[in-house]
Amino acid sequence: MSSSISLHFDVSGDDFTRAGEASTQVKKTLKKIGYDSDAIRRVAIAMYEGEINMVIHAGGGTADVEIYPDRVDIVLTDEGPGIEDVEKAMTAGFSTAPDNVRSLGFGAGMGLPNIEKYTDSMRIETEIGVGTKMFLSVNAGGSNS
Repeated sequence: MSSSISLHFDVSGDDFTRAGEASTQVKKTLKKIGYDSDAIRRVAIAMYEGEINMVIHAGGGTADVEIYPDRVDIVLTDEGPGIEDVEKAMTAGFSTAPDNVRSLGFGAGMGLPNIEKYTDSMRIETEIGVGTKMFLSVNAGGSNS
């Protein structure tokens, strides 16, 4: 692969049955082009966690993925309520998910900590009442976890 591959996905809100479709598609694409297996695993986990967060908290959003020979860049964008306290949200076990979501087995407060764990770079831009944008990057051939 000499240049990059661009992928765009719309993530449906409040639809747990479709959550993970984007990460599954990216995983298939990476496997097809022979990408590093550890990087594929880390991309899939980080993207899935991001998708679930968009479904739970933001009514959906978009995922834009750029696949390069040496890394995968992911931008997750939503127009949800924004994250009130990013530092607190990054704490393992902290969750603002409602009880009905928790009863489905989601909302354990591990989404953002897992995204950080499985990516090589993570940046969050958020504004209350406007939405959140996450910039993630996973390097090929090297694990940070």
